[in-house]
Formats: sequence, structure tokens, C-alpha cells
Amino acid sequence: MPIYEYACTACGERTEARQSFDDPPLEECPACGGKLRKLYSPVGIVFKGSGFYSTDAKSSKSDKSSTTPKPDSSKEKKPEKKADAPASSTDKSAK
Repeated sequence: MPIYEYACTACGERTEARQSFDDPPLEECPACGGKLRKLYSPVGIVFKGSGFYSTDAKSSKSDKSSTTPKPDSSKEKKPEKKADAPASSTDKSAK
């Protein structure tokens, strides 16, 4: 059941009440008997998953231009490894 907060218009006393959705709102202040008004408060929200925070966003084009370019890896070629020659048909140890 939700908890509703009320404030008295006469004395300013604040009161909380646990009420069902079907219950009528409180009308009389328990302290002075004045008229109550319902207070509305922001609801707590929890964002789960990706895409809600600035750290989740993809970088824009302006961010990419400000980064330093990576060194060109095509200049550094590694020597290719040669494959071993196939075993000859006369080599009996391969069978």
C-alpha cells in the first residue's frame, strides 16, 4: 500500500497515512482539526540497463577528431611463416 503525505492548511502540520488506492483522502488534521491537503512528491526512479548515462553514449564525430591517430601498422610487417614441405611418398616414417 502506498504512503500519502498530507499538510494541514491551518497549522502546517504534516502527516503521513498508509492508504489503499480505493480509500478516500484524509480531510481533517489530527492535531488541530483543520483541513488537510494532499502533498505530491517526486517518485524515485531507478534506471537499469545501458543507454541512460553519459558514459554509455557513443562518442560523436567531434570527439573522434580530437583523438590522436594510431600509428600505421602496415609499415611493420611480420615475416610470414613458411609451411612445412609435405612428406614424400618414399618416406616410410610418415606412414
